[in-house]
Amino acid sequence: QVQLVESGGGLVQPGGSLNLSCDASTDNFRAYAMAWFRQAPGTEREFVASVTWLGTAKEYSESVKGRFTISRDNAKNTVSLRMKNLRPEDTGVYYCAAFPRGDFRTIPTGGAGTAYWGKGTLVTVSS
Repeated sequence: QVQLVESGGGLVQPGGSLNLSCDASTDNFRAYAMAWFRQAPGTEREFVASVTWLGTAKEYSESVKGRFTISRDNAKNTVSLRMKNLRPEDTGVYYCAAFPRGDFRTIPTGGAGTAYWGKGTLVTVSS
């Protein structure tokens, strides 16, 4: 079992930056690859970024590549998403997720094993 709590969402102007954080309550954080997904109003939840259990490999959706950076701190059981040059289309609820670490390559399509999800944090990009 993994409990995930996201924080850091808010209102930001286009072109601005925001840092999201996710705290994981688990005795074995290294057993999980971590990811961020987002869901805009009226749309399906979509993959944003993922990172392997060691933090050495990362994947990004094409829409955020070059603007977002995912990272993790295994000593603190946290995963972060640094977002810059934000656009109105980045608006949505951002969810942190933990997947079995062997599922890393399948995360963009939803993963293969049991995943754990946080409740999300709202990001609004608007002037």
